[in-house]
Amino acid sequence: MYKTMEDIAIAREIISCPGDTLAEHIEFTGMSQAELAERMGRPKKTINEIIQGKAQITPETALQLERVVGIPATFWINLERNYRLRLAEIDEAETLLQAKEWAKRFPCNAMKAKGWIAFEGGSANAGKALLSFFNVASFDVYEKFYHGQVYATAYRMSEKNSKDPYSLASWLRQGERQADLLQVPDFDRSTFEKTLQEIKKLVISGADDFFPELQELCRKAGVKVVHTPCLPKAPLHGSTRWMKGNPLIQLSNRLNSNDIFWFTFFHEAAHILKHNKKDVFVEGMDYSGDGKEKETEADTFAEECLMSCRQIDACVME
Repeated sequence: MYKTMEDIAIAREIISCPGDTLAEHIEFTGMSQAELAERMGRPKKTINEIIQGKAQITPETALQLERVVGIPATFWINLERNYRLRLAEIDEAETLLQAKEWAKRFPCNAMKAKGWIAFEGGSANAGKALLSFFNVASFDVYEKFYHGQVYATAYRMSEKNSKDPYSLASWLRQGERQADLLQVPDFDRSTFEKTLQEIKKLVISGADDFFPELQELCRKAGVKVVHTPCLPKAPLHGSTRWMKGNPLIQLSNRLNSNDIFWFTFFHEAAHILKHNKKDVFVEGMDYSGDGKEKETEADTFAEECLMSCRQIDACVME
């Protein structure tokens, strides 16, 4: 119905509020707004706001109008309901038109190919799919909620390097959606530390189909582990953050290398054991200061874990 923002502007200009009808009626009868307010026992300001469309006609007001101007309350209630519905439709159309442009910032086709979102046609429908994907009502809410709060640190880091913030946000969000499907007990640090020893045996086994077992071992310790393929402009190895009281390790294995995969896993495990729950760690990003120190600490932990794996493997071979 509304194809351009000009259509939206015209619709807002021509829509008539119930107050227009009320103003026409009292003008026809020769009644002023002040007199109407007195007869209704309402402040003049309230009547003026109703006439301007700033205040809604409530059932109570509709009954008062019925007594004073002789027009049934149902007429005013229906007029108000239809007006508010039209306004909501115009607002929704504006949101979707804006989402159409907003959707162009995301790798929608790649997300669709991976089954993360579903839409037919162009970017307008892609915008609707993205709003559902991120569970937000509008693109400006997305910017404030995700860009300004949830992934704020990752966004700031992505702006300093080649990572695209919208691809990054999509990758992180998909990890959260995957994590929501995993039922885990409360996180237990001691259990997770013991689990890491079991996982070292998994590394040594050299099995190619290790991920389900890795995921289950971590799940029992209260840690969610998910595998999320990379998106264009967001070549990431992994991420660690806490969700609803449990740590989440998100891995990509973007180079299809077991060595890199395991290094990344132990690196992320270090963030869980050594660093703040409020931190969001995204590997492959540029860090500085305290963040860089934490990354170095996690690297050292991962190297020690892999070195331990090699030593255990050597002893087994002997």
